Amino acid sequence: MEWAPRTVVTTSLQMTSPAQLQPAGPAPDGVRFERVDAPTPEFVRWLYAAVGGPWTWTDCIRWTRDQWVSDLALPGTEIWVAYADGAPAGYVHLGASTDGDPHAVEIKYFGLLEHAIGRGIGGALLTHAVRRAWELPADHGLPPARRVWLHTCSLDGPAALPNYRARGFVDFAEVSKEEVVPVEPLGTWVSTGGPV
Repeated sequence: MEWAPRTVVTTSLQMTSPAQLQPAGPAPDGVRFERVDAPTPEFVRWLYAAVGGPWTWTDCIRWTRDQWVSDLALPGTEIWVAYADGAPAGYVHLGASTDGDPHAVEIKYFGLLEHAIGRGIGGALLTHAVRRAWELPADHGLPPARRVWLHTCSLDGPAALPNYRARGFVDFAEVSKEEVVPVEPLGTWVSTGGPV
């Protein structure tokens, strides 16, 4: 696999009130959102790889199992999976903010598997994630949330940023930096451990 430097643009967005949410329509028939009560590193890594493989998500692919265990043990961590017709279709990873703000909840990872794109699931899942993010601190003994935030970058799918803005998120920062990334996305098969 060939890697090369590339300019990556990262956009950070936030909501500072639950009233900012612009809900999408309901999830399509046959789709449900389910919290993973005891998330394992193996399952969450698979979700990350399955969603991110087509879009050059590689940071966490190289994590050790211990790094995944530590990440999943962070305060307020919740993993929600969208299922369509019984199979995983996407996921969201929520938790206390990693930017040092005790009154923030972060949507750390969010996305759909390739087969679920364009089916009306993404807007509904993000709506669910935002509502849950505002509720999360009370259920985990964390300080009340004053904002919910996330970031996306030019390595994500083309629908990511428009979906965030359509749900009411507002840009608050943009950073460009050079990173070494795969010239071509790994793809879901390779990212999830399939042989090349």
